[in-house]
Amino acid sequence: MKQVYLRVVLDTPLDTSFDYCWSAADDEGGLLPQAGQLVALPFGRQEVVGLILEVMAETDVPPAKLRDVLAVRHELPALSSQWLELCRFAAEYYQRPLGEVALPALPKNLKAIKTISLQRAIKKLAKLPVQDDVRPGPEPRLNPEQQAAVDAVVQARGFAPHLLFGVTGSGKTEVYLQSTARILAQLPDAQVLILVPEINLTPQLESHIRARFPGLMLSTLHSGMAEGERLLHWLAAHTGRARIVLGTRLAMLASLPNLKLLIIDEEHDPSYKQQEGLRYSARDLAVWRAHQLAIPVLLGSATPSLESWQRAQTRRYNLLELRERAVQNAVLPIIKIINLEKEKPSEGLTQRLINAINLRLEKGEQSLLFLNRRGYAPVLACDACGWISDCSRCTAHLVLHKGDHRLRCHHCGLEQRIPRACPTCGNIDLQPLGRGTQRLEESLAAFFPAARVFRIDADSTRLKGSAAAAFERVHAGEVDILIGTQMVAKGHDFKNLTLVAALNPDAALFSQDYRASERLFAQLMQVAGRAGRAAQAEGGNASEVLVQTRYPDHPLYHALMAHNYPDFAKDLLAERQQAHMPPFMYQALLRAEARELETAIAFLKQAAVCTEHQGIMINDPIPMTMTRVANVDRAQLLVESVSRPALQAFVKAWIADLRSMKSRVRWSVEIDPVDI
Repeated sequence: MKQVYLRVVLDTPLDTSFDYCWSAADDEGGLLPQAGQLVALPFGRQEVVGLILEVMAETDVPPAKLRDVLAVRHELPALSSQWLELCRFAAEYYQRPLGEVALPALPKNLKAIKTISLQRAIKKLAKLPVQDDVRPGPEPRLNPEQQAAVDAVVQARGFAPHLLFGVTGSGKTEVYLQSTARILAQLPDAQVLILVPEINLTPQLESHIRARFPGLMLSTLHSGMAEGERLLHWLAAHTGRARIVLGTRLAMLASLPNLKLLIIDEEHDPSYKQQEGLRYSARDLAVWRAHQLAIPVLLGSATPSLESWQRAQTRRYNLLELRERAVQNAVLPIIKIINLEKEKPSEGLTQRLINAINLRLEKGEQSLLFLNRRGYAPVLACDACGWISDCSRCTAHLVLHKGDHRLRCHHCGLEQRIPRACPTCGNIDLQPLGRGTQRLEESLAAFFPAARVFRIDADSTRLKGSAAAAFERVHAGEVDILIGTQMVAKGHDFKNLTLVAALNPDAALFSQDYRASERLFAQLMQVAGRAGRAAQAEGGNASEVLVQTRYPDHPLYHALMAHNYPDFAKDLLAERQQAHMPPFMYQALLRAEARELETAIAFLKQAAVCTEHQGIMINDPIPMTMTRVANVDRAQLLVESVSRPALQAFVKAWIADLRSMKSRVRWSVEIDPVDI
């Protein structure tokens, strides 16, 4: 009887592996297990699924302590050594146990003790028709800059990071599609992974891919999928049958045995950074994975992250530029600033903006009003005594949702009915302060009663499929005035949209977050890029963008009007370098949560001195900006270093010391934090 020992990892916070015993008689057919396979195991009083790291002839664990494997999942092809190496790197770099990286990266149905879902998915996958030869549909003619970008990607040998910097509407998607087509044509078994930052961007790109590659298997992977559907698409990628995989950040850890090209659309987007559990950056892992596999990676954006832009300026990335819009006679919109100190708004709209909307309505064109604040109003207040609708569980206001007759916290989910009178003084004249998308929708309906006003935000698209249906209405011309949050700011190609207005963008100018101005510029440039993407009619008015602000002389708005990202980025990088901030400094953030803020701060003070830290700067512990969420107080401690290896070595030793500290404080460490 053949007997071996298996070293496995489990989805636990324990940074260790476990040895188990396996005998040929245990598995029908006597197939030997191998690294990368899943196994059912007894663990304590439970039965769990683990991942084999190593198959060994011997083990140091005493025989009396060894337990037997319950079953090996031979029906599933083993995960590759390259995929295991990717998980190991992510675990080491982001300082998490390997099991907490590898197992959560797999579909939930794959980790069930009963294999009914897996068996059904395998049978269903086997019956799906697949056309092996790639027959692309008609390809639009590329302009010289687009052609140069495609050639650079396809002709690269080995690891080649490219930053595709193109103005909005410059045809970056076409560069993605034609690069994909040529890679797939050159390499019969090749796979291409395309990442987008948000779920609502997948339907439009998916339709482009399906139209261009009829008969070719495409997998989509994102958190909005049902578990059975996600398992089927994951299996298609894992077995190599899906030649193109389209997904959000979770697709970065998918198993793709024949991956030959990585594409990251809107690479600047903060959504690529996971904000819980394994706090990884899908963009950064994409670059590492491309290096691991010696393949090209294409990062695309009209407003690249400062990290990527700095690497392009220092020639660590190959900079590919698209300076003109791809559609002939489609020009960039004219961006104008409306000074709110001189032009007083009514219900949030200046007369100049109202006139501009009227003009577009008369011409049968669409307008977009961008307000990155959902709900009816940010707060409900009493003028008599000063009461405001604060959340009792968070350091935040309850947002007024007038249509639902609710006050709602956007952080912990607490809901209350709108009070009939002030809870403090009994005043019945409570007033909404500020405006969200719902209030703007109400105002626009009053100003333009004949117009078809439509709102797209997280509240209006809660149901599955509702976001795709909403955008389809806009594309079909069933909307005259669109109101939207950041959901509408990027990636969407509205052919008949000629006016964009940005309302209330000034708050980010004075944020304590040093990334706020970078994000605001990207947001405004992206939403401005929704205008004028179709060819301008001869003699017609150019598309325009109106920005209502109280600070018209701010350098950010001047750079925006000139569509000048390079100079804006140059100035920001100079500020960052002078202030010793990323990308010129490497950071890790220790967060602590407790019932009392003093407890969290005391823990962080102890953490600051528990480990030697030569070459490491440890800042003072401070409360987080949103100090209290769901009755839990939160504080943070930032550590920095000019050396990434030095920071990594310190954090590794630091975490070991933190685990030895006796405390009831819940804590976590994030490498390369994006929200401080």
